[in-house]
Amino acid sequence: MTGAYTHGHHESVLRSHRWRTAENSAAYLLPHLREGMSVLDVGAGPGTITLDLAERVAPGRVRGVDAAADVVAQAEVARVTRGLPAVEFAVDDAYALSSADASFDVVHAHQVLQHLERPVDALRVFRRVAGPEGLVAARDVDYEGVIWFPRLPALDDWLELYLAVHRGTSGEPAAGRHLKAWAHEAGFAEVQASASVWLYEGDDDRAWWGGMWADRVVQSAFAERAVALGLADTARLERIRAGWQEWAAAPDGWLLMPHGEVLARG
Repeated sequence: MTGAYTHGHHESVLRSHRWRTAENSAAYLLPHLREGMSVLDVGAGPGTITLDLAERVAPGRVRGVDAAADVVAQAEVARVTRGLPAVEFAVDDAYALSSADASFDVVHAHQVLQHLERPVDALRVFRRVAGPEGLVAARDVDYEGVIWFPRLPALDDWLELYLAVHRGTSGEPAAGRHLKAWAHEAGFAEVQASASVWLYEGDDDRAWWGGMWADRVVQSAFAERAVALGLADTARLERIRAGWQEWAAAPDGWLLMPHGEVLARG
């Protein structure tokens, strides 16, 4: 939300964000949702998860916020398309949310804390907005735990570069393993930790994920930051791009992304 975002908002990045649903990205939270609950979705991006959550808590009030005004505008278009008038999208700051104390039953953040320099401070703000009876739900990937097959040197290079670019921009790319500790540091009385994965292995999955990263590594803000930080040149980025294309074309290709999750109260 606040500070530089490693990936930026190139079409290749939003392509991956629009793939996200409540089912594939917030399954740990769904059993705790009830009709009529109010939900604040922090870092809502193009709003796909937000709108799914809204359908589950309808007619409850749902607000999705993001730091990027252009992405908020895209989420608003999606809201109109899906016909969900009880949902509101707005620009806001994770460190200084405009919502009042204890104003939402659930505060949800997906892939947000990894990009913040002060994730504990953000969690304290989420705790304020949820209040003593509310629930804060956060899920983040752990990039240091990503595994794939076949073990292509170009993808080893991608992960090394990704970790360096992310840390050189803002935040912690291995955030998933830190969530429980961050929630405790933020002062929550009750913290329930869990984990889940994204797995890309079918032909369509590989074509989509590999194609997305083949584009992202040369066209998005990630590529610009890699060059600006002195971590890569065009030749290195093109080698990594070719590696993603090779992985996508491998019939036995397989990639797993582990995620940490927390449900925190009090």
